[in-house]
Amino acid sequence: MLGEAKRIYLATRKKHDQLFNTYLMRPLAGGVVALLARTAITPNQVTLLNLAVFVVAAALLVALPTAAGGLVAVAVLELSYLLDCADGMLARHKQLASKEGHLFDFFTDELKAVLLSGALSMRLFSAGGLGLDGGRWPGGDPRFLLAGVVGVAVIASAISLTNFVRRPEISGKETSVSAYYETATEERPRSPAARAAGLVMTFLRFLNHYPSHIWAFALADRLDVFFWMYVLINLLYLAKGWLGLLLRFGRS
Repeated sequence: MLGEAKRIYLATRKKHDQLFNTYLMRPLAGGVVALLARTAITPNQVTLLNLAVFVVAAALLVALPTAAGGLVAVAVLELSYLLDCADGMLARHKQLASKEGHLFDFFTDELKAVLLSGALSMRLFSAGGLGLDGGRWPGGDPRFLLAGVVGVAVIASAISLTNFVRRPEISGKETSVSAYYETATEERPRSPAARAAGLVMTFLRFLNHYPSHIWAFALADRLDVFFWMYVLINLLYLAKGWLGLLLRFGRS
């Protein structure tokens, strides 16, 4: 069983991936895929299951506003993410990978990002926590509700921006099925400034990849800090994207 899980992991992993995925989640997902491959369960059904588990995690974030409750909720969230890793690996293992399946997976990821922001703001509204001004806002402070509305709007807008710039009419190229899963690209020589900017973007992408580190915030009982960071990272991404759109579409 372990040997089969290892073979599946090596054959279906991504070439460029988050370290959290490479060394923890995808090896574990290899074991999940080894079990699922023996059944008639489809990758799309696994995607639906991971969304359902995430909804439970979001509900727990709101219903259990204590430190222990946060750990339980994040554990369920990470279980959802394990299934999220497994669905694509199962598709590649069974040679069922398709654009439709990838887009469906990305659609559920969009829903989860919005749910996470909304659930965290409701959690903070219930229990209180660190405010945007650096002070502690008490439970029931309506500013958390306002922050939740803004956070959901920012993340939804960032998702819409990503969908827009990825369209072949905008990007100028059609994406193949394999490209959805194998993210390696040929590297061209870059200037020191470009390399530095690339490192910054890599770090920001890591921060935006919440399964990699939300557990650490839960262990420290600082999901309030995570909420503000998550919204800020998406706001920076949105600002960067809009700057590019203004330069492209705002010209005479």
